[in-house]
Amino acid sequence: MRQLFAPGADALLRLFIFTMFGGIILGALVVGGVARSAYVTSVGIAREQPVPFSHKHDAGELGLDCRYCHTSVENAASAGLPPTTTCMTCHSQIWTGAPMLAPVRASLANNTPIRWVRVNRLPNYVYFNHAIHVAKGVGCTTCHGDIDAMQLTSRAQAFEMNWCIDCHRNPAPNLRTPAEVFDMAWHPGPDQPKIGAALLARNHVRRGDVLTDCSICHR
Repeated sequence: MRQLFAPGADALLRLFIFTMFGGIILGALVVGGVARSAYVTSVGIAREQPVPFSHKHDAGELGLDCRYCHTSVENAASAGLPPTTTCMTCHSQIWTGAPMLAPVRASLANNTPIRWVRVNRLPNYVYFNHAIHVAKGVGCTTCHGDIDAMQLTSRAQAFEMNWCIDCHRNPAPNLRTPAEVFDMAWHPGPDQPKIGAALLARNHVRRGDVLTDCSICHR
């Protein structure tokens, strides 16, 4: 009987199959790596702003409270951005002629807002409310990182869906007392499980299936 395939055909077929599956797996790993890279998520990358505002200086070194600039963080979905008049409360007295603050002075003189570049942004189909998180005991640094140490503001979290859901499933490790919500130096201590459990009950935090329901974030 005449042989249809060469003696090495079987080995070549196996090599082709293994190479194909290996390529698929490698491709998936590459795509996954790129999707989670700083190039895509912008984590740790400072965006160029019209004014090089330093949270490290104002919040870290001077100790300004977050609410001084982000006035609506306790009662609205958005934390809010300060109007130019807030900036000029200080800078009408200090650094009055600094070149880097020229856009601030121009904003006040022309009565036009400063066009800040958004750093922490969620997709349009995601609903997020700062006020409810603050009221339940979630602090600024939980989501925004050590912002008081940032010379230029950058994103601390990728805000991927699984990151949010992990907290919604078990929020206790991230809950603080009202006095600690805006404390930039806060870190969970050894008694955090006990404190977190108490705050869950006190603040009526609905965890489990309620907080992981799709309608919580997608409305």
